[in-house]
Amino acid sequence: MNLPRTLRIALSLSVSLLAALAALAWLLAWHPPAREAVAAQCRATAAELPAGQPLKVMTWNLQYLAGKRYVFWNDLPDASGPDERPTAADLANGLDEVVRVIRDENPDVLLLQEVDDGAAATDWQDQQALLAARLADLYPCSAAAFDWKVRFDPNPHVLGSQGRKLVTFSRYRIASAERLALPRPSQVPLLQAFAPQPALLSVRLAGHGGQALNVLNTWLSRSDGHSDTAQRQVSALLAHLQDLQAGQAPWLLGGDFGLLPLGQYPYLPEPMRAAYRPNSELNLLAARYPVIPALQEASGTGQEHWYSFFPNDPRVSKPDRTLDFFFHTPRLTRLDAFVRRADTLRISTHLPLVARFRLAP
Repeated sequence: MNLPRTLRIALSLSVSLLAALAALAWLLAWHPPAREAVAAQCRATAAELPAGQPLKVMTWNLQYLAGKRYVFWNDLPDASGPDERPTAADLANGLDEVVRVIRDENPDVLLLQEVDDGAAATDWQDQQALLAARLADLYPCSAAAFDWKVRFDPNPHVLGSQGRKLVTFSRYRIASAERLALPRPSQVPLLQAFAPQPALLSVRLAGHGGQALNVLNTWLSRSDGHSDTAQRQVSALLAHLQDLQAGQAPWLLGGDFGLLPLGQYPYLPEPMRAAYRPNSELNLLAARYPVIPALQEASGTGQEHWYSFFPNDPRVSKPDRTLDFFFHTPRLTRLDAFVRRADTLRISTHLPLVARFRLAP
């Protein structure tokens, strides 16, 4: 069929424009390998993990130090939040408050999520470096892995760079660290180029007599309650943990899983349930390995003590669900655990989860 010349020209220009946009998106996007070693920053004075000694660990999603005075555009399901970025004063206050809590808790290992590095919305701060400078006397070692990195995000709410990390600080020597990619949500390729790339940050703590501990830090994609993304990501975590178990390597996994524990779904107000499933994908892990909070804690009469998420949503006036967890090898014995709530409600959308363990020899 012969098309009119003007239509052929228009089609040719459209194809060329789409090709140029795809090429630009490829150049602006980040393309990490599925598995890569990351550098551990560790001073020579770092001690090895003592055998049989209690180990205190804390996991906390810092919400990029923004604080709780906002309803950001992506805090609401329809992306209609009025706020787009925190002020410099709130970022400074967020840093002060996070450091205050960390120093007071003084965990041996600290797992942090949503730590910005190079994001336009947080003034291109390297928040890992800011924290490291304030905590240098506590943590000689740290490692980090990006799970969002874009030179320019064309989202009208952003129109700038994105950079976000998983960060693990340790009192003990980090022998090695690596980033493992997790399955990504299915999206239009052009949009996927600018989306977060969920990952697992795995660090290996050196121990006396060769007794090492693998500490895993993660942040999973926000669920929409309909896609299979959460199922695929949890399955990938489970496969990695099974590999560690097969090699008899002790491990501890913590972070922001973005999923409810079994039993909490009916307690959420109906408008808040859309992002979750009644039978949580998290059960794939909870049925296999010890979890904190345990099922009876997170779904029983005292479950509110384990709520770790306080959304930036005007309809919610207090923490109302549990999204942060520890999973651990049976070789780790839980000594105690709690969510620090009283003085952390205005620091982040997440509250810190703290636990103490003992590693069997």
